[in-house]
Amino acid sequence: MQDIDIAALSRSVLWAAFALAVIFGAIAQRTHFCTMGAVSDILTMGDWSRMRMWVAAMGVAMIGFNTMAALGWVQAANTVYGGPRFLWLSALTGGALFGFGMVLASGCGSKTLVRIGGGNLKSLVVFLVLGIAAFATLRGLTAVLRVATVDAVALEFPGGQDLPSLLAASTGVARGTLAALIGIGLGGALLAWALLRREGRSADNLLGGLGIGAVIAALWWVSGRLGHLAEHPETLQEAFLATNSQRMESLSFVAPVAYTIDWLIFFSDKSKVLTIGIVSCAGVVLGSALYALATRSFRWEGFRDARDTAQHLIGAALMGVGGVTALGCTIGQGLSGLSTLSLTSFVAVAAIIGGAVAGLKYQFWLVERSA
Repeated sequence: MQDIDIAALSRSVLWAAFALAVIFGAIAQRTHFCTMGAVSDILTMGDWSRMRMWVAAMGVAMIGFNTMAALGWVQAANTVYGGPRFLWLSALTGGALFGFGMVLASGCGSKTLVRIGGGNLKSLVVFLVLGIAAFATLRGLTAVLRVATVDAVALEFPGGQDLPSLLAASTGVARGTLAALIGIGLGGALLAWALLRREGRSADNLLGGLGIGAVIAALWWVSGRLGHLAEHPETLQEAFLATNSQRMESLSFVAPVAYTIDWLIFFSDKSKVLTIGIVSCAGVVLGSALYALATRSFRWEGFRDARDTAQHLIGAALMGVGGVTALGCTIGQGLSGLSTLSLTSFVAVAAIIGGAVAGLKYQFWLVERSA
């Protein structure tokens, strides 16, 4: 263990995460991968195509993570999603705020980064406000409120809150076996549903669903396998390199936005180092920009009027507060979290979708009133 070059290994983890994020950004720009857009398509046109893309990505990520869990490479307990505390009220409240906010802000955290790469200046403003609100909810004013209210309401599961751990404690079946049965089975069912109809098997849907799901699973391997040290030579404790949470991480785009802004502001502070979350944000923007420039779809875009500006500012703030409170966004909880089979993730995703539906209906009401 003493012979391991920690700095070199950390660089390998960061470069791998950056490359995967570039791929994510390019795919999302190409396929218009967007959870808010998927919900909007269903409500306005009855079109389930983009929802099938998101569900396909969910299925692939779930299969990938739980295959690795069955092999003993990773475990949900080493993530922020599979810990012993089931923060159901935080997931409900934060998810609803995030879902409503992403409608006002024209997309979630990942879509904001993708749009920045495509030349959208509105999304740059959303990025900044989201990051500030997220940082305040991690360590500032709204963090105090979060900890004193919704985070105080939780259930404790000594063996972890992911489904394999919960069932292993009650049935005696090995956790790895249950991960294979539940994770691969449920992931396969989600993937089968996504591909059931013709629109789910279009070229864009296959690229978006299978490609983005594979990126999520691959980053779990990078963080949980490549960047894992059973015993760090300096601390003599288990460690996951280049992560803000000190646990294994995959893609998420709320807290990492806050950490990105923090790194940029305090760049000269040697304690502020690059992490998977920070390089992932940069990678998504670069991947999106490269595709937009290559296809000549790059376009500068700004706010229409004061009302448009206000809605985006409010939406960004809601996403920052809600995403941290819910422990993730449509990617962080909707793909990375759900792939671990965490109870909190299931609640958060349901709340995000509910919040998005409420936000869209609110916007429909505004349009009807102005007409």
